[in-house]
Amino acid sequence: MTFPNPPWAVRPTWVHTASIPHPRPSWTNARLGPKLFPAMRRLSGGTTETRPIVVRSGESEAQVQKLETKEPQRSLVAEQAVAADVAYVRTVFVNLFLCGRPGVPRASWVLIDAGLPGSAPWIIAAAEERFGPGARPSAIVLTHGHFDHVGALRTLLNKWDVPIYAHRLELPYLTGRSAYPPPDPTVGGGAMAALSRFYPRGPYDFADRIQPLPADGSVPGMPGWRWIHTPGHTPGHVAFYRDSDRTLIAGDAFVTTKQESAIAALTQRPEIHGPPAYFTPDWASARRSVEELAALKPLRVGTGHGPPLEGQEMLQDLQRLARDFDRVAVPRRGRYVRESAVADESGVVAVPPPVPDPLPRILLGLGLALVAGAMVRRSTRAG
Repeated sequence: MTFPNPPWAVRPTWVHTASIPHPRPSWTNARLGPKLFPAMRRLSGGTTETRPIVVRSGESEAQVQKLETKEPQRSLVAEQAVAADVAYVRTVFVNLFLCGRPGVPRASWVLIDAGLPGSAPWIIAAAEERFGPGARPSAIVLTHGHFDHVGALRTLLNKWDVPIYAHRLELPYLTGRSAYPPPDPTVGGGAMAALSRFYPRGPYDFADRIQPLPADGSVPGMPGWRWIHTPGHTPGHVAFYRDSDRTLIAGDAFVTTKQESAIAALTQRPEIHGPPAYFTPDWASARRSVEELAALKPLRVGTGHGPPLEGQEMLQDLQRLARDFDRVAVPRRGRYVRESAVADESGVVAVPPPVPDPLPRILLGLGLALVAGAMVRRSTRAG
């Protein structure tokens, strides 16, 4: 499922559109670069495209479908499936997943992750579009607790009053005991990475609702699925896997777009990459996690960022990422490249010192140059 951006992301507008089904897109791949693995097949079984409607003389305005970005409407929902019983919702640049067949009874489905702050209305609209009015999940399970995966969680809990599950090593960051390690804005080379210095890192406090995932590997409300501990991006990061059809919900253990780039994050260009570099404090664990997920040989994957992908070409790209992880995913230099953050069941224990960040000096230099230029201009005019 995809939704328009929330009102704080785009200016509200009205457009006349008609939704029509279209086949899977065909697209070509750019030349492989050292850090780019294009996955060849993009899941789009339920996507829609829009075309303008010409309003004929005498046709009422009510007969024309309208899309407004200001409030979510059911007519805005365009389902996109990872599997027959798994749909995904993209809120700006992060994905979450609705696990359950359309139309199942209330409390018979599960929400994986909770999106960005302010996205609760779109998540609720997606749930009601898929499962019916008043739909609420039996549980919310989290791949991890970064701000873009728990942003709407408190609002959703106030409406739904359901339990939350996360890995026990993720609980310190979700029960008010510890903030995540500081991001590293010097890695990744994109606007999203540069802006990471401003991203909230907690702690968040859901101690009244959250509990650890079952130790036997089962996932509450999701029979046939199992959780897999995939640390690296966070200490308690998990992925969810169903052996019967080899479907993988990977969270941010790896992603299917270059999340460090604002353009790629917003356009969702499909490429398999390692975890978002600016928020990954343990690269050795991240590599082992990708190796474990690639060894499962999934046939379809949904990740926290980027479109869901499927097929043998996707699997080959994922296996190539696992094989060449140190070369293609790990930054050449950065705060956590040579030394990882240390965490335990109480939260963060130690982090390495920050590395020099050239951006503040660059901005300072630009500012001084502008001031000097203005002073020269003023003195020239005065003379």
